[in-house]
Amino acid sequence: MTTEYSPDNLPRILVVDDELAIRRFLNTVLSKEDFSLHEAENGHAGLAAAAACRPDVILLDLGLPDLDGIEVIKRIREWSSVPIIVLSVRDRENDKVAALDAGADDYLTKPFGVGELLARIRAALRRSLQEISEPIFISNDLQVDLGSRRVTISGTDISLTPTEYDILRLLVAHAGKVMTHGQILKQVWGLAYQEQPHVLRVNVSNLRRKLEKDPSRPQHIVTEPGVGYRLKQPT
Repeated sequence: MTTEYSPDNLPRILVVDDELAIRRFLNTVLSKEDFSLHEAENGHAGLAAAAACRPDVILLDLGLPDLDGIEVIKRIREWSSVPIIVLSVRDRENDKVAALDAGADDYLTKPFGVGELLARIRAALRRSLQEISEPIFISNDLQVDLGSRRVTISGTDISLTPTEYDILRLLVAHAGKVMTHGQILKQVWGLAYQEQPHVLRVNVSNLRRKLEKDPSRPQHIVTEPGVGYRLKQPT
């Protein structure tokens, strides 16, 4: 079961960015897409606005004048699971991993394309509206029945090892969201394996050979370079 937005209940987008030009740009772009826009110019104002307007998606800059964006993410995650998309000029791998590990759902580097931003927002909204308890995940030819632990491709049963299934189940639970190497390693293998990404790479490679028509060009489990993996949303 999902929730539908009506004209008088538009999706609320909170933009937290200290640059007035960016806020104006996003306001112009997103207002045309029938979103309800709310703005905050620093971290403390963003935290207050998140509590007051209860946004459906937060667009967050990391370089805020009072609080670092990572700290803002951590504070929001203490009480809310609202999707957070980071929009930042910081393009280093470490910054992206830190934001995602803190609880961000996605990361776009400035400057970004309007089309890509809108697609990321729509994906975040779909995730937040999807009923988490749905037992069957379907995306194109892939079907994962979480209740029976059955995985099929185009109706054909696929045999997975327990570890491969645990990885896939974790990605299904966060479909459309980037999962960092550290997050997957911690949840599937435990803390002792967080610094052993090669273990994850081997298992993901094996998964792709079983799930993808062309493992070199994956259509289900896609790589976010230097960060982790993302399972594509159902289409």
